[in-house]
Amino acid sequence: MWRVKSLDAVSEVDERKSLRRSLGPLQLTLLGIGSTIGTGIFVLTAEAAQQAGPGMLVSFILAAFVCGIATLCYAEMSAMAPVSGAAYAYAYVSFGEFWAWAVGWALVLEYAITGSAVAVGWSGYFVGLLKSSVFHIVVPPSLANGPYAGGVINLPAVIISILVTLLLVRGTKESARVNALFVAVKVVVLAIFIALSLPLLHASNFHPFAPLGVSGIASASASIFFTFVGFDAVATAAEETREPQRNIPLGLFGALSVVTIIYVLVAIGVTGAYGSQPLFGPHGEYLSPGSLGLGKACESITASGTSGPLVCSQEALAFVLRQIGYPLFANLLGLVAFLALPSVILMMIYGQTRVFFVMSRDGLLPRALSRVHPRWQTPHIMTLGTGTAVTVAAAFLPVGRLAAIANSGTLFAFFMVSLAVLRLRRTDPQRVRPFRVAVVWIIAPLSAAGCVLLFLFLSTEAKLVLPVWSAIGLLIYISYGVRKSRMARRPEAR
Repeated sequence: MWRVKSLDAVSEVDERKSLRRSLGPLQLTLLGIGSTIGTGIFVLTAEAAQQAGPGMLVSFILAAFVCGIATLCYAEMSAMAPVSGAAYAYAYVSFGEFWAWAVGWALVLEYAITGSAVAVGWSGYFVGLLKSSVFHIVVPPSLANGPYAGGVINLPAVIISILVTLLLVRGTKESARVNALFVAVKVVVLAIFIALSLPLLHASNFHPFAPLGVSGIASASASIFFTFVGFDAVATAAEETREPQRNIPLGLFGALSVVTIIYVLVAIGVTGAYGSQPLFGPHGEYLSPGSLGLGKACESITASGTSGPLVCSQEALAFVLRQIGYPLFANLLGLVAFLALPSVILMMIYGQTRVFFVMSRDGLLPRALSRVHPRWQTPHIMTLGTGTAVTVAAAFLPVGRLAAIANSGTLFAFFMVSLAVLRLRRTDPQRVRPFRVAVVWIIAPLSAAGCVLLFLFLSTEAKLVLPVWSAIGLLIYISYGVRKSRMARRPEAR
């Protein structure tokens, strides 16, 4: 369980099971942006406002800061070990097989669950678009919702999950081209939102800035950390990247920089143009996101015919545009969200399959799963399996409300990568590092501490999921992986 793989062994790849190197720095940056900008910024802005008020500006910056310093650690590790698997592979070479499995298993919470949640969110946009005055098509509720919402199956979510899966089977380069189109559309429409909202800023909308204090800002940061989930998928593409020692760090920093600037400007526009104060009950009690009190208060406001606060909107950005006098652009933004969300599903399935691909190649999962298609050079069996799981979950399970739980898996992976950098500085100090983290003994511990801080501010449900999920993974590892591991059969590879 504690056997450690050397960096040289990690870099040894069977040519028959290697992936085509076709991605450059621009494609990697676009992959990172495409996997990050999605459901979070289009939907969770209202939840952040309910927790932090105008202080959500600081929440976005805090979440970006934790991601940024973790990115430094990712960049050093990916430059030394440019293979698929990212955090999983880094844990293998630093802490050993058991922790590598734990990280790989936790990443399911980040990638697969998020992919299913976004598919369900996309379904809502699609059904709403069909019902609009343009198409007048009503999808029966039984086919637009899973059993949790009184339906039978979420058919639109099934269809989009299948289409994205087949696109990934066809090839990484082709998927990156489609993703680039999605990224361009999302960035343009968010730029329009920023351009329309920033000129209408009112200083009074920023007061009180932190109605719930520092704890409210920290809680919002933990929740909207979901808006940054996925940028680390760039590191999982190392084995398919040209000059990975150079291009992976560029892709990571490029994606995070663009996303952070967009998020902060959007948050300023939302708050300054319309306002983002939390909603309180009739007796002054705070109504937390997802609480029955908040739901009833929003229903009452909606029934009264008034516009209501931002926190009562399921489409926060479109809501703000309508309230400030741009209904046409509001509809356009809703349409773009419908068109762009599939790129997030694509990257979540992509990231999950690349992690499982390497785990299979290492023997921790059945080796047959890591077969590469002879023509398309993609792990087609793994991709189809992951896509099927995402499709089934999106069809029947309440994955939308579980999206925030993905944060627990992501934070755990970031935490382990931060520690991995420090361990390898101790155990392999002479290793050539094409990218080195400056003052690593400050940056890496700060990254790990930031991950712990945000984890502590997650909901109780989210904090409980990680240990339970890890226990299930441990049973699988003990019953299969620990005996079938490539390291168990080839101790000389350590």
